[in-house]
Amino acid sequence: MATWNSRGLRGSELENYINQTNLLYQEKQLALIQKIPTPITPIEIDQASRHITLAYFEKKSTVDYIGAVQGIPVCFDAKECDKDTFPMQNIHEHQMQFMEDFENQQGIAFFLIYYSHRQQFYYLRFEEAVTFWNRAKSGGRKSFRFEELTPEFLFDSTGGYFIPYLDLLQKDLELRNSLTSES
Repeated sequence: MATWNSRGLRGSELENYINQTNLLYQEKQLALIQKIPTPITPIEIDQASRHITLAYFEKKSTVDYIGAVQGIPVCFDAKECDKDTFPMQNIHEHQMQFMEDFENQQGIAFFLIYYSHRQQFYYLRFEEAVTFWNRAKSGGRKSFRFEELTPEFLFDSTGGYFIPYLDLLQKDLELRNSLTSES
């Protein structure tokens, strides 16, 4: 049984920005992406603030977000990193398995990583995540460095959207199509 203790706003700001972006995408009829809540059972509640201070997860979560973009099934998970090295332990095996199954059903899976110390985002394509994952699983480096990332998938908060990830999804689709047409 996994337990959770509140650690302030960790991750909630990133989640809020993604939720705001998803709302804008929905209003403009570009995408319909929903946050998947992680089922928890509260153990302790601060009576004064009525906040949960200790809980356990009822089951493993899969990804943070799922939906469709112009008819394309999409799922992704959001991660935050405060240094140039991203530990692979922040990605769980059940998440990788879900994303692989999702991709096998013709969906697009990816990670959005926010490098908070750089105030920069990275769209980690599933294929790239698999490369880092396999390296770690085969006894290699258990993390990936910022320098290893594909520069064209780095992005900033621009264009009226908090986190304009659809632009990077488009690049991902173009890359997949170019690889398919070369085969």
